[in-house]
Amino acid sequence: MIFVDKTITRYYEMKMAGVCEKYDLRQMEYDILMFLYNNPKYNTAADIVRIRKSTKSHVSTSLKVLEDRGLIERRVDPANKKRVTIHLLQMANEVIEDGKWAQKEFAQDMFDGLTQSVYECISKGV
Repeated sequence: MIFVDKTITRYYEMKMAGVCEKYDLRQMEYDILMFLYNNPKYNTAADIVRIRKSTKSHVSTSLKVLEDRGLIERRVDPANKKRVTIHLLQMANEVIEDGKWAQKEFAQDMFDGLTQSVYECISKGV
């Protein structure tokens, strides 16, 4: 099962490589942008670390790069000064659109040739 998981992950990264190259992003930076887009309620560095099971140092470094490039901004929560939320900026829209297209192609490749009943089982997590 681990072999299958790693193979799927490698294939996903291969499909996303074009977007990463086009925008000069590392895979982690791209993954964080797409994570923030796909999961808007999880918008702190701690959320990214916890849910994506990434290291704090990699997330921190990637967020700094994304912020320096004007793709995200960090905002202090006025209700809780210790909480810093991360927000996508308009400059990230083009990357996100290309990323959505690449993710759609990946999903189509993964489910191509499956019967409807198998697809439904997978969708339900069976």
